[in-house]
Amino acid sequence: MKIGIIGMGHVGSALAYALVLKGLCNHLVLVSRDESKARGDALDLEHTLAFCERPMIIEGTTLEYVVDCDIVVITVSAVMTAKMKSRMDLAEANIPIFRKIIPAITAANPNAILMIITNPVDVMTYLAAQLSPLPHSKVMGVGTLVDSARFRTLLSKAEQIHPDDLRAYILGEHGPSQFPVFSHALAGGEPIEDNSEHRLIYEEVSKAGFEVYGLKGYTNYAIATAACTVIQAIVYDEHRTMPLSTCFNEWQGIQDNCFSIPVVVGRAGIIRYLQPEMNLQEKASLNEVARVIKQSITSLLESSSNSGSL
Repeated sequence: MKIGIIGMGHVGSALAYALVLKGLCNHLVLVSRDESKARGDALDLEHTLAFCERPMIIEGTTLEYVVDCDIVVITVSAVMTAKMKSRMDLAEANIPIFRKIIPAITAANPNAILMIITNPVDVMTYLAAQLSPLPHSKVMGVGTLVDSARFRTLLSKAEQIHPDDLRAYILGEHGPSQFPVFSHALAGGEPIEDNSEHRLIYEEVSKAGFEVYGLKGYTNYAIATAACTVIQAIVYDEHRTMPLSTCFNEWQGIQDNCFSIPVVVGRAGIIRYLQPEMNLQEKASLNEVARVIKQSITSLLESSSNSGSL
């Protein structure tokens, strides 16, 4: 198993560390704008192998040497500034980066699964799918998996039940138009009620990423662990259910869009779209997400093309 990580900032470094600790590959390739940073990370991680269960080759290199990977993770991004109010504000700088690197990556790694972490993740996942010859089942964004994990963690405190024993999804945009699916939220088969206390918890979740960003200037551990969970499901063909950002021709009556929906993940990538029955409030939220994301995709990509970023 060969895995490449493109972008060795806070998220890329945390993900690489998690992959080494879990022994999820035998060849890890790290790429950064600053090659010396990638080489330094590779050397530092190599020094941890004596404490790990599995040996592996770890390289810090440049993009042209990322070839024949089974999984390529894209974390490279422009830096978020204090003037930016949402993840969407990163799109103007990140779209040209993707237009440059995605065709090269997929040409050199024709059998890879492409995982997108770069924000705004739904827009970037859609763009990666359009720029790539890979089937949509092999292009996925981490999306609301991390939001769902935050939701379960905060719910677990209220319910006094381990978060791994809770089933509660947040779907839609990894951003302001995301929504909780209380109609299928369970703890040991018992419904998790849609009440004022749980709604307040959801409101905390929707702001959690920016709260962390405001406190330490970036987020990395939760998103890196979420990505590692997806990679583990691929490596071991676990057929795990999780909400991921994915492009689809049709889902729940929505046409040609890209945001987080519940899917089954295994060695081939996304192997099934799940179809939960939603209540009227959730269907309304779903339709609003579809409108917001489609509008964002269209306007941002058209603006990028008109500015000469092609």
